[in-house]
Amino acid sequence: MLEQLKTALANMRTALVDSFVGAIAVGWLFADGIARFVSILTEPFQRWLAQRQFWNANHYSSAAPGYPFPDALSILLTSVLLLLIAYGLLRWLYYPPTEKQDQEQPPEPEHGA
Repeated sequence: MLEQLKTALANMRTALVDSFVGAIAVGWLFADGIARFVSILTEPFQRWLAQRQFWNANHYSSAAPGYPFPDALSILLTSVLLLLIAYGLLRWLYYPPTEKQDQEQPPEPEHGA
């Protein structure tokens, strides 16, 4: 069962790499993660400006809306998760694990002249 799963994952990795679908997916995830990271400041600021303009037009007696820090936090978490998924996919597809040498095996002596 475990060998079948390993074989299936190896076949899927080969198909993703050979068809460039993996590269497109990794690129899209990195681009979306970076775009969301950049929008950490711009999107909540735009929302705050819109709320403030609405408040100025309609509500003089209540307190002005504050800056939406929770929105920035949720965008940050989304960005970090997208970047971590992209990094994991990049490592899995394009950087195969290195084989560890046996610790008990002594290194080969160098031939010096």
